[in-house]
Amino acid sequence: MVGAPAGPVDKRKGHKMEMRCCGQSGIGISLYGIGAWSFGGGEDDYWGAQEQSEVERIVHAALDLGVNYFDTAELYNDGRSEESLGKALRARRDEAVIGTKILPQNCSREGVREHCEASLRRLGTDCVDIYMVHWPLHDHPTPAAFEALMQLQEEGKIRAIGVSNFDGARLREALDTGAEIAVNQLHYSLFSRAIEYDALPACVEANVGVVGYMPLLQGILTGKYRTLEEVPWYRLRTRHFSGDRKGARHGGPGAEEEIVPALEGIHAVAEELGEPMSDVALAWVAGQPGVACVLAGARDVAQLEANVRGCGLKLSAEVIGRLNALTDPVKHRLGTDLDYWESPGNSRVR
Repeated sequence: MVGAPAGPVDKRKGHKMEMRCCGQSGIGISLYGIGAWSFGGGEDDYWGAQEQSEVERIVHAALDLGVNYFDTAELYNDGRSEESLGKALRARRDEAVIGTKILPQNCSREGVREHCEASLRRLGTDCVDIYMVHWPLHDHPTPAAFEALMQLQEEGKIRAIGVSNFDGARLREALDTGAEIAVNQLHYSLFSRAIEYDALPACVEANVGVVGYMPLLQGILTGKYRTLEEVPWYRLRTRHFSGDRKGARHGGPGAEEEIVPALEGIHAVAEELGEPMSDVALAWVAGQPGVACVLAGARDVAQLEANVRGCGLKLSAEVIGRLNALTDPVKHRLGTDLDYWESPGNSRVR
């Protein structure tokens, strides 16, 4: 797994997309990867509608820019995300690395095969590059599920096995089955640093690449919002914010007292560097040891290009240290639980 050295600020003139390896799998993925949750979306879905023509423009522009990793899941828009991505990649499948995910409740020995084959049909491909278990298993035994995944790997239906939202203990449990785990997809941002306590060190030790998702915390770290009052309610439902907010289900106190000054501090650092805040937030994730890919969605080609630019920015060790200090209070307040949507008692990770 290739680390991410911290260097001086680089204006990225002539920047070429950096490629990093997923553990010992031999699969190289772009440092920036596209989250395809919005693909195939309709008016009533979480991210709103996204036309297939726009999806195809984004996917083809991404490939032209050297972005090869596309992440989806059977959950996203009830499988329509996979269908949309498959259509967009139809003529350029050999240029892309596709990651998709199976829900844990579907991970019986028989279910793993059934759901993998359904994803293959929706994607229009005969092989998924990285097939991940979306959350830790509770309803089915881990050994049987990973034995089924290894069988699919032997048959060539998947190239590599991955997991998502697995803490250190759960990752070690999966590795103990004998499966080689290529990646662990984890929520990671300046305001979401729980993985640093246990999951990230475990990944580094086991040579499992980290794919960091929600690096911009649903737009809150883009610089678009200067106060929490400006943020749409549906983006304030995680444990970062008060459990009294509309739509929140965690019931906790949140960390708003810590987030507000930290947000101002990050704005100030970005202004000092002369860089967009979103670029700084993406570059911070890309600069962390163990990170193989920074995953963010793109609603149009302009957002795609901005995300590519941000992941190409190199921050100095001094700047990374300042950003860490600014967000340490948020990290300590939110604690070690990787599930930012549920209360500790309902955490899907444990």
